[in-house]
Amino acid sequence: MATNVSSAVKTVWWMLLVRGILAVIFGVIALVSPGIALLALVFLFGIYAILEGIAAIVAGVRSRGGESHWGWQIVQGVVSVIAGVIALAWPGVTALALLFIVAFWAIVLGIAEVVQSFTARRDGSGTWGWALAAGVVNVIFGVVLLVWPVTGILALVWLVGIFMLIAGVATIVWAFRARSAVQEMAGGAPAA
Repeated sequence: MATNVSSAVKTVWWMLLVRGILAVIFGVIALVSPGIALLALVFLFGIYAILEGIAAIVAGVRSRGGESHWGWQIVQGVVSVIAGVIALAWPGVTALALLFIVAFWAIVLGIAEVVQSFTARRDGSGTWGWALAAGVVNVIFGVVLLVWPVTGILALVWLVGIFMLIAGVATIVWAFRARSAVQEMAGGAPAA
């Protein structure tokens, strides 16, 4: 079993390293040039939506005789393809729509957390104040995104950039630790 794990890590540690490096590069781009990062995210979404839509259409057509919901798969596929084309044709509109989705999500989530906090307080929970604080912060965040959308988009891209930097560094460290563990298991022999 240890040999199988060792072999697998020897084969993929460098893939983790590449993944971490790419995440760090994207994080730096998001922080230094958020417009390019936002455009890249919109294009990735557009390409994903088109490919997912094509896959759903093919699955719907193939299951036409055997499944009763095949038509809905085709509808889902067509909607996904249309969303992908819109994202690629009008990336600015897509970015703004994404911002509004996040804003409304934050507001609804925040309201739910505020209501939950009052219920928790009524039930005697000692953590109700934290839920209330989280709810208020979410509502404020959503309102700020709606009032200042350009600043909101920039803030979202910066948050993604910071996350990608942290995740990338963690993945790079993980890759080297995995490689070192395999070397130790193999008695110091260099990993491939």
